[in-house]
Amino acid sequence: MTHWSSAPPPEPGPDDHVRGAGPVVIEYADLECPYCARAHLILKRLPVQRVFRHFPVVSKHPRARALAAAAEAAGRQGRFWDMHDSLLEDQGHLDDPHLWRRVRQLGLDLDRFEEDRRSAEAAERIERDFRDGIRAGVTTTPTQFAGGRAYPGVPDEDFQKLLRFGTAP
Repeated sequence: MTHWSSAPPPEPGPDDHVRGAGPVVIEYADLECPYCARAHLILKRLPVQRVFRHFPVVSKHPRARALAAAAEAAGRQGRFWDMHDSLLEDQGHLDDPHLWRRVRQLGLDLDRFEEDRRSAEAAERIERDFRDGIRAGVTTTPTQFAGGRAYPGVPDEDFQKLLRFGTAP
């Protein structure tokens, strides 16, 4: 496969969404993407440090940008990963009334959430992640980067073994 990129993905920084410990996996994903949901379930079981970056593919997933903004808004109240997990693990309920239910379940301030998800800061963050993904050669979601290489699609067994043991068969 031809890899079209002009730069590697940026190294993890202080404003990135990071969790876990182990080999670093930088993931570009769309919170409305069913393949990203499958990848999430695999990655959450692996001993890795996940760095999440938004890559909303609005041509296929019209709510992707709104969901990314919702995750960013939850993040401003310290609950990014909770919202991230909730969205990817319940893809059948992504409209605003379901977001508001999630906000209440997470104990977030709904007025602040609404203000933050519509903020220029959230839009700029999502756009920055997207542009960085384009420069790094992301063409599909999900795409994971580990050890300087891109791994597009749902993590296969070889990629999982690489993350678990440091070598692929």
